[in-house]
Amino acid sequence: MTRTLIDNYRNVPGEHCGSTAMRNLIRHYCDVELTEAMVFGLGAGIDFVLIEADRYEPGVFLFGRSATMEADVAGALGLHYTEQIEPDDARAWEIVRDEVAAGRPTMLSGDALYLDYRDFRVHFPAHRFVLLGFDDEARKAMVADRIVADTQACSYEALAASRNPKDFISTVNLWGKFHDGMVERSFPDATRTAISKAARRMLATDADHTPAGDSTIGGGVSRAGVEMASGISGLSRLAAQLQGFLQRPNARELARYAGACIESFGTGGGNFRLMYAAFLEEVREKRYAPVLADDVADIRASARAWTDLSSQLRAFATGESDDVIALAVSLVESIRDTEQRVFERLARAV
Repeated sequence: MTRTLIDNYRNVPGEHCGSTAMRNLIRHYCDVELTEAMVFGLGAGIDFVLIEADRYEPGVFLFGRSATMEADVAGALGLHYTEQIEPDDARAWEIVRDEVAAGRPTMLSGDALYLDYRDFRVHFPAHRFVLLGFDDEARKAMVADRIVADTQACSYEALAASRNPKDFISTVNLWGKFHDGMVERSFPDATRTAISKAARRMLATDADHTPAGDSTIGGGVSRAGVEMASGISGLSRLAAQLQGFLQRPNARELARYAGACIESFGTGGGNFRLMYAAFLEEVREKRYAPVLADDVADIRASARAWTDLSSQLRAFATGESDDVIALAVSLVESIRDTEQRVFERLARAV
């Protein structure tokens, strides 16, 4: 078979790549309709990850979601879904090509910079999208992405570069497979599991938090010139280090990238906090778990503070204001205190 396209896959665009892809895949395989916020929350998607890696420009990276959200939503719901990496590029393409040839839409991960149907101008690793088809004669892959409902064509060369870049953080051809359409756990059980996992992770008591691929580094452990801190401890480290970050020679570029990561790169606003607040609100309305109105309000307040931080960093990056450091540090400290309070409360509740 040299050409195929799965034409019964409905791609509903969304705010964030991973939760959009999982929402659409869960509907396709399991015939279950979920809001994007519910998918994100059931995946314990909320997190904070600070990566310091001088070998990758701009050297400091802020991410607001867990690296394992897609696998975690499957775990919470009891879906038969697995993810794995494949270091061999040729084998990596052969595997996912065979999946699609058999009529199975397949989760992919890659650096958005290299995807030639996107107008993305900076590195952004671990972007999620779904492989739906291929054309060997045209050397094009057909994929579903969060940005538009229509299927997008991507050259084989661009797809390979994205899935395992040699010059930036790589998820090493990570791909995900639905083995069947089973859903083994109830929504109340799944919700409690997910909230508990998110709380343990943010409060640094979850030993299972391990990102995929080249960024497989536990919180605060240095490996090959890359240092990571996550959760509340990561926010404390950011507060302590932010002044130094904004005094580096490339401080404006660092601030520009960080500001975009918080607000623009498919976060749904407020560094994913608006999406998590919507999840908590839905859980509260459906009485899946004992979520308080204060929990929703606090996460929304945190989202506003993250948006303010992004604005301050962007003003610094464009030269509109050089006097932002003290305010930026204060915002990070406020975010840390708010999120510690709400996740301690959620951990006790579930």
